[in-house]
Amino acid sequence: MERNEIEAFLTLSEELHFGRTAERLRVSTAHVSKTIKGLERQVGVALFERTSRKVALTPVGRQLCEELRPAYEQVRRSVRNAELAGRGIQGTVRVGYFGSAGGRYLLEVAERFEARHPECAVRITELQLSDGANRLRSGEVDAMLCCFPMREPDMTIGPPLISEAKMLAVPAGHILAHRPALSLEDLADAAMIQNPPQLPAYFDEFHHPRKTPSGRPIRPGPTAATFQEILALVGAGKGVYLTTEQAPLFYLRPDVTFIPVTDAPPLQFGLGWLNTGLTTRVQAFAHTASATATATRF
Repeated sequence: MERNEIEAFLTLSEELHFGRTAERLRVSTAHVSKTIKGLERQVGVALFERTSRKVALTPVGRQLCEELRPAYEQVRRSVRNAELAGRGIQGTVRVGYFGSAGGRYLLEVAERFEARHPECAVRITELQLSDGANRLRSGEVDAMLCCFPMREPDMTIGPPLISEAKMLAVPAGHILAHRPALSLEDLADAAMIQNPPQLPAYFDEFHHPRKTPSGRPIRPGPTAATFQEILALVGAGKGVYLTTEQAPLFYLRPDVTFIPVTDAPPLQFGLGWLNTGLTTRVQAFAHTASATATATRF
């Protein structure tokens, strides 16, 4: 099948009117009719039922349309992406992150990306824990640096780019504050500050379990919406919180002590975007992020 035959067939299957199809394709009605008749001779069966009052797909025509349209749309997207690649990446890519460590990493990625694609700017936005993925779904950002695990059905999650050991933020005067290292069993001796409910339950359980490995309960503490609120509650003696090893570099406070937790799973981060949001810009930024993570030690 030639491209003009595919376009005529798919357009007529939408319009079910030869005149409107001709207008959309900017050809004559006779040309559309001739193209469809030639296509029907090629496949050996009628694809449309024609009467003086209406045009309708035959069962074979309907099946061909259902099978042909997705492939044709994919070809159009591929051609469009090739055209954009030929012209270079342009416009703006908006990327969100949680925490200062993620922001520092994205700034390095953005510097490399803009050097490689000078006609495309990167806009980096800090997100709060209470945002969850809502600002991605609302279209405010094109991609976000996600903390794993992230198993949202409407999102595509790239490979891990950063991996960091965990530390426990505890009140400076807490009984655990003078220990050189802790284990997850020690969490039973303190209340755990709770993440906002916008975060997925599976994510919260993975990083802030309700029980220690031996089954001892971990008491829930108050809920906070942002990391600054979490640290304020920790400093006030309201509980403890599992966080990243880079937290002391960016959030050092006299009322909070950070202690390594040797048996906690690491914090891993990677880029995520909506399944419908993989633009050429996002794809190029993801490639740059991967190359940056490979070249940088965190």
